[in-house]
Amino acid sequence: MRSLSEELWASAESTYASILGHPFLQGLTDGTLPRDAFRHFVVQDSHYLRDYARALAVCAAKAPTEDDVRSFADDAVGAIAAEQEMHAGFMAELGGERPEDAVVLPTTRAYTSYLLATVHGGSFTDGLAAVLPCYWIYARVGTELLAKSSPDPLYARWIAAYGDEAFQSVVRRVLGIADRVGQDCSPAQRRGAVEHFTTTARYEWMFWDAAWRKESWPV
Repeated sequence: MRSLSEELWASAESTYASILGHPFLQGLTDGTLPRDAFRHFVVQDSHYLRDYARALAVCAAKAPTEDDVRSFADDAVGAIAAEQEMHAGFMAELGGERPEDAVVLPTTRAYTSYLLATVHGGSFTDGLAAVLPCYWIYARVGTELLAKSSPDPLYARWIAAYGDEAFQSVVRRVLGIADRVGQDCSPAQRRGAVEHFTTTARYEWMFWDAAWRKESWPV
């Protein structure tokens, strides 16, 4: 039987291919991405990471072992640190409205609402599957884009943060947890995990697409 992580990734391979081909990421690597699109991304990502940290904290509360509790609690703190440090550095260069003063836009609201509903209402495995694409897709994207880097120093810095070995090792740890808990999952639990994983993987594509389109509320 395949490991849980193998089953989850197989369910979202086509989504990941669409992510790699998205003009937002293409623009990051060739340096042509408009700064206002990147700023849109950073502002909304600041909102996203605050709720993502809350989702990780709930995963920690439901985690089956003390080591797992510590892992997700540490990652929740890390998500807040990323929002405060890395994004602050980007905003210093990008200028404009502070993220905390900006409106949370439709895709961000939908994604974080789904995450929080899943981690609160579902099992630990459900929550893990829902938060996993943000770890795993960013790690894969970071590795892919790091090989190309970017002529734009700001974009190269973003790429390096996710291609970095420190981040990659965090993702390997979470995948190890997923495979361990997956050994005890019933077929129904695996199907549920796949549904959550594929949903949030699609939200990852939508998040970059929203920045590319400079999404706003229609009314």
